[in-house]
Amino acid sequence: MIKVVLAQPRGFCAGVVRAIDIVDQALTQYGAPVYVRHEIVHNRHVVDNLKSKGAIFVEELNEVPDGAVTVFSAHGVARSVFAEAKARALPVLDATCPLVSKVHHQGKHYVAKGRTLILIGHAGHPEVEGTMGQIDGPVHLVSHEADVFALDLPLDTPLAYVTQTTLSVDDTKDVIIALKARFSDVSGPDTADICYATQNRQTSVRDLCEVVQALIVVGANYSSNSKRLCEIGQEMGIPSYLVADGSEIDPAWMAGVSVVGLTAGASAPEELVLTVIEALRKIDDDVVVTQMNGIEENIEFRLPAALRRGAKAAVTASASATAVTSAEAKSSAPKFTISKRAAAVLAR
Repeated sequence: MIKVVLAQPRGFCAGVVRAIDIVDQALTQYGAPVYVRHEIVHNRHVVDNLKSKGAIFVEELNEVPDGAVTVFSAHGVARSVFAEAKARALPVLDATCPLVSKVHHQGKHYVAKGRTLILIGHAGHPEVEGTMGQIDGPVHLVSHEADVFALDLPLDTPLAYVTQTTLSVDDTKDVIIALKARFSDVSGPDTADICYATQNRQTSVRDLCEVVQALIVVGANYSSNSKRLCEIGQEMGIPSYLVADGSEIDPAWMAGVSVVGLTAGASAPEELVLTVIEALRKIDDDVVVTQMNGIEENIEFRLPAALRRGAKAAVTASASATAVTSAEAKSSAPKFTISKRAAAVLAR
């Protein structure tokens, strides 16, 4: 028998749901094709599904024909991208996660107060590139403690930091400690401003690893948050595997394993979790599925106004992500929903 313990929460977060819904609604409202700059979220299954409906994914705006409806991905874009879209009069829908937009606003606020901005994140990640491109003035990118000590700044420089949203409190705490130890005047957002989805999913994996013998994480191998979930399992001494779906399960992983944990990154749909359960049933037809107690999430972000109106309203290059209130950024009283198909699998 294999006992599968599902993490709670897992899978899609509110920002991902909003971004996918924007592309879906744009296709319904404006018709295909709709052009999307960069993968809307980092999951090939999601991208391929939207492609099948008429979405076309590009990396640069020069690949978008004049007049074509264009969506910016959940990761956010630089101001120069907005300016290029405006210069070409492209109709734009901005799917930037509202929590990413909140980081942009925080960064601008700190710089306006005369502080030098530090961005804690991973070089080359589209969210980092977008955030750096949103700020007027220099932004110093740091990923590790060593990067802090390499900063060529006077020690009394007024600093402020913001973080990539796919990093949790645990991921950033050592860098923040190093900043405050080295520099005398450092400001930063409250820990409550850290992306709720990132923190919740990492916390649930840590709890899960206390009761399982192996961990399977569903997500893309280029998804920052999915890879981090797998790394946490490995750090806790649990054999941990990152898979795109059930087709990548190796039966050898289950040798001697009677309890396996299963979770998914914030950009991985629940149906891919179900494919893993089905793959495990092919290894051992006696599979029992349970779900851990954990934080339930009821956060929901509004679609852009042009899509909410439900008519062919004009979209413009000045469209922006919905502002986030402090209440929206909290995850204290969530509601977990599960599809009928998922419920049926869990009941088997």
